[in-house]
Amino acid sequence: MTYVGESRPALQDDASDPDGGRAGFKDVVGAYVGLTKPRVIELLLLTTVPVMFFAERGVPDLRLVLATVVGGALSAGSASAFNCVYDRDIDEQMRRTRRRALPRHVVTPGAALVFATTLCVLSTVVLALWVNTLSAVLSVGANAFYVFVYTMLLKRRTTQNIVWGGIAGCFPALIGWTAVTGELSWVPIVLFLVVFFWTPPHTWALALRYREDYANVDVPMLPVVKPAREVGRQIVLYSWVMVATSLALWPVASTGPVYPIAAAVLGAVFLLEAHRMWQRARGTEDLSVIQPMRLFHHSNLYLSLLFVAVALDPLLS
Repeated sequence: MTYVGESRPALQDDASDPDGGRAGFKDVVGAYVGLTKPRVIELLLLTTVPVMFFAERGVPDLRLVLATVVGGALSAGSASAFNCVYDRDIDEQMRRTRRRALPRHVVTPGAALVFATTLCVLSTVVLALWVNTLSAVLSVGANAFYVFVYTMLLKRRTTQNIVWGGIAGCFPALIGWTAVTGELSWVPIVLFLVVFFWTPPHTWALALRYREDYANVDVPMLPVVKPAREVGRQIVLYSWVMVATSLALWPVASTGPVYPIAAAVLGAVFLLEAHRMWQRARGTEDLSVIQPMRLFHHSNLYLSLLFVAVALDPLLS
């Protein structure tokens, strides 16, 4: 593996705390949980379960939902753990990530790799046995794409890293649909594309906040190599395409009135926030003025409420 930036710091062979003492059981368990990035899992499952309701046009079999959620969570956790192993050199140097398990030496790289592999195997078994083979294959594909394409190939080499690497985060929409129907169609593909176009505005807002961190470890996120005004412009462009794509679900899936109304209102508010951030970024590089985290938090809310509308539409229409 080739790493950009400073050489990898020497890592300890045993689990320890930052002060050099042995880590307690609770600390080690918390560290392993942290490797899975639970907040990311929550967001991914939020785009899985509502699609299952939409595919069923009502309430799906709760046992199927449980199996899909467990398998999806294990898969997402596995991908995150693999990412933590590969990125442990830069994680140790970034403020946002230096408290993760590997930079703190609470978990060794070898143990984390075994943990990630085990989660991947378990997720595949759960999905293959209790959901269906297609969902299991899609899950493995998403995991592999995130690790090999985004983490190892794109992240440290191009400003387009999160644009194409973000494809991995779009797979839950496909998995939720295939879990219920056993096949793909244009409906989950539209939702896949909504998440695809949502990912750059969401991630670039966060990267703008931590651009110095990324610059220090030679990760060419767009806010590192472009001024804030250009980042704002790109965010606005992707936001418009995202909203247009979200509205396309209405004719493609013949939804009731709940979803298009929610998509239009949420999209209008998101576009307003994106344009406001761009306007603030045109005349300054001062992050306290640009307030990128405002758009970041709003993007989480937007996606959450949009997929809630996806679930509610067949129930209320």
